[in-house]
Amino acid sequence: MKRIIYSIGVFTLLVLGTSCKKWLDLEPRDGITNKEFWNTKEDVSAALAGCYASFLAPPPGVGDRSLLEYMFIYGEIRADMVSAGPFMTSEEIDIRNVNIVASNTFTRWASFYRTINYCNTILDFAPGAKTNDPTFTDATLNAYTAEALTLRSMMYFYLIRTFGDVPLKLTSTAKDTDLKEIGKTKQADVLKQIIADLKKAEQGAVITYGSTKLDKGRVTKYTVNALLADVYLWMENYTDCLTECQKVIDSQRFVYVNANSAWYNNVFFRGTSTETIFELDQPIGNPFLTLLALGTRRYVASPFVSSEIFVPDNVDPDRIFDIRDDAFYNSSFTILKYGTENPSYVKWQAYRISDIMLMKAEALALTGNGIGALAIIDELRLKRLAVIATQMIVDPNDQEAVCDYVLAERAREFAFEGKRWFDVLRHAKRNNYSRLNILLDMVAKTVTPTLQQSAITKFRDPNSHYLPIFETELFSDSKLKQNPFYNK
Repeated sequence: MKRIIYSIGVFTLLVLGTSCKKWLDLEPRDGITNKEFWNTKEDVSAALAGCYASFLAPPPGVGDRSLLEYMFIYGEIRADMVSAGPFMTSEEIDIRNVNIVASNTFTRWASFYRTINYCNTILDFAPGAKTNDPTFTDATLNAYTAEALTLRSMMYFYLIRTFGDVPLKLTSTAKDTDLKEIGKTKQADVLKQIIADLKKAEQGAVITYGSTKLDKGRVTKYTVNALLADVYLWMENYTDCLTECQKVIDSQRFVYVNANSAWYNNVFFRGTSTETIFELDQPIGNPFLTLLALGTRRYVASPFVSSEIFVPDNVDPDRIFDIRDDAFYNSSFTILKYGTENPSYVKWQAYRISDIMLMKAEALALTGNGIGALAIIDELRLKRLAVIATQMIVDPNDQEAVCDYVLAERAREFAFEGKRWFDVLRHAKRNNYSRLNILLDMVAKTVTPTLQQSAITKFRDPNSHYLPIFETELFSDSKLKQNPFYNK
């Protein structure tokens, strides 16, 4: 089945292959035209498979890192839970040291826009396929549209949290006449578009595909709710965040897996667990093998992880330990979370019920219900056998203290899952950067000692929290302007 899905995805990527003239230029290269392809619901289904496959590897002939690798790096490299491995590149070291320039190849966003364009192509051409195929129902079209809108929204959500203002392209680039220079759209306006798209997606998304594997590996209504909750939390709209979280909770479809030694295998390796809302399989190749696991690894777990995140039990460290600890890194700080085989069958967890619960806890804390927030944290810690040494005694009326507890628990729950930088930045920027100290304090754990003062000075400027636009993108679109911090 994995081979079939990947074959369909590769076929679709070839149909939608890029000619690389410009950063949003897509022109079919293998002789298959839109007129020949978009005729049936099966064509649309194959195109959707291509969207999911695009997370796992670039299309044939395109020299780039996988989208999952970028998602991991953007969510971890500037945060405090990873350190430089033996083969970390000079460009990655520059990012960690807050010494980033526009020629740094890790600032390329092409993989995100490729996936966006695949989604746009589905949104543009799927209605025509329905016209040609009498078996293509409105419900099926709406469900396919919901998947494309949600995946596109996820890409834009990563982009605005990484780059700030970004180009907003809502139509496909399939031929030369589609090429347009569009410049950047304000982050706030991109977020408005994401909200509108996800609300539309919620109306058409399915609750189930009739298969547990598909329910976890494809977008459902609950994936939409989870992403909406995440977006609202970023926007500091806590009331709507709570509403979306509650929709997932009230479905009663997601529960914590029992706390035992099989927890990691059940959730990450086997996948399709009762905890998972949306996950991505990796049947193609393991992009994390050389990144994290082999002797050529570029990232290792930070010493901060063992000193503050996964602390040994202070009563019986040999027998009592947090179940989230041992499976993720070893004594040499090698990160094992995504397996040591190729291909890897470890699932990339986009959203689990624990994400929903901790988003709810954060929103509750910031709306005056610290008691409810702490109850959520206590329940999760009980399920994970968290040790007493990491317990925080917190006044439920102290909003910031409760949020710090949520942030600390998110570090344990989502270790090395590409969420840490975004979590820290969200807390730091809240209330017009009232908690900037969270970022400044992190510098001592991440930046080379001789460069720490320079990094602190840079981080005092909120514009430095976003990456620069890669120089090639600026050359391709004269309307694009470099992000403010990098114009100095």
